[in-house]
Amino acid sequence: MGKRVIVTGGSGVVGRWVIQSLLSHGHHVLNLDQKPLDNEAVHTIKCDVADAGQVFSALSSNFKLKEPLDAGPPSPPDAVIHLAGYPRPLLAPDSEIFRSNVLGSHYIIEAACKLGVRKIILASSVTIYGVTYAQGVQHYPSFPIDESLNPSPTDPYALSKLVGETVAKSLALRFGVDIYCLRIGAVIQPHEYDNLFEDYIYNAPSWAAHGWSYTDARDLGQMVHRGLEVDGLGWQVFNATNDSITNTTPTAEFLRHLYPETPITRKLDVYEAPMSNKKIREMLGFVEEHPWRKYFTKWRQVAANDEEEEKED
Repeated sequence: MGKRVIVTGGSGVVGRWVIQSLLSHGHHVLNLDQKPLDNEAVHTIKCDVADAGQVFSALSSNFKLKEPLDAGPPSPPDAVIHLAGYPRPLLAPDSEIFRSNVLGSHYIIEAACKLGVRKIILASSVTIYGVTYAQGVQHYPSFPIDESLNPSPTDPYALSKLVGETVAKSLALRFGVDIYCLRIGAVIQPHEYDNLFEDYIYNAPSWAAHGWSYTDARDLGQMVHRGLEVDGLGWQVFNATNDSITNTTPTAEFLRHLYPETPITRKLDVYEAPMSNKKIREMLGFVEEHPWRKYFTKWRQVAANDEEEEKED
């Protein structure tokens, strides 16, 4: 039986794919956003998540517009997925990005907990590791980049995400609920592979900011669904990224070439992403469905040519 799920920010790039995944698994979705979602199966309530009153009212709302509405007070949702907020720096003044993102996270999580919601999934970001939007070039202290590394953000966006994780941990402990924070990587939609991956592969040094990793938008939907299915983990953070490095060179060789002085703390799988998703695979049961080699046209052509040459030999 599907769950009743409220998604904030569901009209954005990430939100659209998450909602599509939720609907495909039979969940009932209400979207809270400043803009409507072009999906007749989902009602959108216009909501400023940085306004505590709007948040509490929206989280206790009906899911559908009916004539008449259902009798009695609406039941609270089974889960809340908080994606809303500024997705990067320089979309607003630094102070506004920090204020809006942090208050939005606090208001959404607090209201959900007080309404009795037992499962909350929060959009965090790999930018909290302090490299993506650093003021100048910064390097990862070791590889793989996993959840045990100490976050060190210096920009207001990444800092707001780290504070959001701390808010989530505090309220998870206070109310005894599950709150899973997904540290999302560079999100790639299906139509973007050919444009992005040629640069990823042939201009590799410039993509350290993403940890030579990515998040397929459809696989992110699966990660969120797995988060809804797995209960009892309390507060957790997960790197929400795909399995493979965004390059054709084996990972250990690739890293030793670019960063010979940076320690590699464990044996890496041949093409394992430096931004490790091992935890989300093991604890939530995520199984990648959309590897980049499946969609990057030039790579498929090269692989096909190699196969033909092997047959001729």
